[in-house]
Parts: sequence; C-alpha cells; structure tokens
Amino acid sequence: MKELINFMQSGWGRVLRVVLGLVLVYVGWVVLGGTVGIIVAIVGLLPIVMGIWGPCLLGFVFKPASA
Repeated sequence: MKELINFMQSGWGRVLRVVLGLVLVYVGWVVLGGTVGIIVAIVGLLPIVMGIWGPCLLGFVFKPASA
C-alpha cells in the first residue's frame, strides 16, 4: 500500500488523479446525466482537487498509527 501511496503523491500520480477525475466528471455529466450523473460528476471533483492540492486521500485513510 505504501508504494501505491508514494506513486499517487508523485507528479505522475497527481496527473493521473486529475485525469481520472476529469473522466468521472465527463461520464457523469455527458454519458449518465440526471441525478446519478450529477452525483458521479461531483465525486469526480474530489480526485481533481486532491491531485491539484498534492496529498493522496489514501495517505490520510491509511496513515500509519503513531506509537
């Protein structure tokens, strides 16, 4: 899991998150439409914001417990 988090926090991982978020927004807005499409598009904003901001959400969820 640590390798995945490290990759997602790298430059290419950030680009990947933004691209996947844009795909989710497109699919929700254009392909699905309606209420479900709006929900998918809103969920797609999360990887875009996190990709621009930098940290990976998985890093927050699976943060190692401090001793």
